[in-house]
Amino acid sequence: MVPAGSLFAGALASLTIAASPAAAQTGVVAIGDFGVGGERQASMGDAVERFVRPRLADALVTLGDNDYTESPQAFRRNWRRSFGWAAETGLQVAGALGNHDHRVDGGRYEFEALGMPRRYYHRRVGDVEFFLLDSTKLGVRQAGWLERRLAASTAPWKVVVLHHPPFTCGTYRGDRALRRLLMPVLARNDVDLVLSGHDHNYQRFEARRGVTFVVHGGGGGAGLNPLSACPEGYPRRVRARSRHGWVYLRAGPAAMRVRAIAPDGSRYDSFRLYP
Repeated sequence: MVPAGSLFAGALASLTIAASPAAAQTGVVAIGDFGVGGERQASMGDAVERFVRPRLADALVTLGDNDYTESPQAFRRNWRRSFGWAAETGLQVAGALGNHDHRVDGGRYEFEALGMPRRYYHRRVGDVEFFLLDSTKLGVRQAGWLERRLAASTAPWKVVVLHHPPFTCGTYRGDRALRRLLMPVLARNDVDLVLSGHDHNYQRFEARRGVTFVVHGGGGGAGLNPLSACPEGYPRRVRARSRHGWVYLRAGPAAMRVRAIAPDGSRYDSFRLYP
C-alpha cells in the first residue's frame, strides 16, 4: 500500500477486536510520551476524551513512555484518572513500552492497565492489525517474531507501533541499528504505517519502500522538543510541528485517513493511505 521474541502467539496476543459497524470503519487514537502524572496528564486525558466522545473510536494505542514517575502505584493512579474513561466507553487499550517504562520491572507493572499480554504482541482492531514492539530491547528474536506475524496477517492494514523512531530529526536521531534490523522486514511484508514516539514533537516522512513513518511524542508528559534539519539519506520530511497532541486513524476498506490532533481538537496534519 502506498501514501496520498517468541513463536508463541497466545490467546491474548492474537485477540481480534470487532470494530464499530459504522460504514465498516475502524477508529483508533494513538498517543505517546504522556505519563508524567498529575494535572498535566489528567488534562491531556480529558482532551482525548472530549475528542473521542462524538467520534468513531474502537481502540486507544500508546506509543511508549506511559510512565515517567517510576512508581507502579502512581502509574496506576494516574492512568485511572487520565484514561480510565477508555474502558467505560468501550475502547480497547493496546500499549507499547518506552525507555522510561523499562526502568521498573521492565515495565511489567503496566501490562494489565494497558492490555498488554507481553512485551511485544499483535492486536487486530477491525480492518487494522497492530504489531506492538518493545524497541528498548529490540533484537533479532523480536524481529523474527515480527516477520512471522506480518507474513501470517490477513488484515487489510498493517501498522507497526514502537517507541523509538526509525527516522526522526529533533532532539534525537533515528536509530541506525533499528533501521537495519526492521526496514527489510517492513518492506517485505507490506506494512503501511509505522507509529512511534520518543521525540516530543510531530513528524511525518515520505514513504520509504512503501512504508510511511510518523513520529508523535507530544502526549504532554514532558516539554516539547525542537525540530532540526534531517541528515542525508533520510526520507523527505513532509510535515513537522513542535506541538502537543495525538494521532487519530480512521480506516476502511478503501483508505486510511491519518490526522494529527491538538489538545483543543484542531488538526495540524492530515493524509491518506490507499490500497
